Amino acid sequence: MRKRRGRRDPRKEAFWGKVVREQVGSGLSVRGFCRRRRLSEASFYAWRRELKRRRQEEDSSGGESSAPKQTFVPVTVADGVAAAAIELLLPSGAVLRLPAKTALSEVVSLVADLERRAC
Repeated sequence: MRKRRGRRDPRKEAFWGKVVREQVGSGLSVRGFCRRRRLSEASFYAWRRELKRRRQEEDSSGGESSAPKQTFVPVTVADGVAAAAIELLLPSGAVLRLPAKTALSEVVSLVADLERRAC
């Protein structure tokens, strides 16, 4: 028997969406990430599954998601010269410039912190 789904809480959905994205970029296992963040592993898995279901439901119905869609732009290195910096244009319009050697986990953490402060 399936649980009856109640009203959606956009704040919870946004929170867990960020948490799932942060875990992916952290390089940690779900268990390690949840322990570090003091989150319930069961809740993490349940929300990850629910968010995936909602995305699939929206995709199949052609509905618009309330969460902003992330886009990635392909990068080309010209003449084998490595970039000295990474430049990110954030949804707020702010530009974030970081050294090219910045670890992905640090970039994810920094962007997540900036998004939290913007809310």
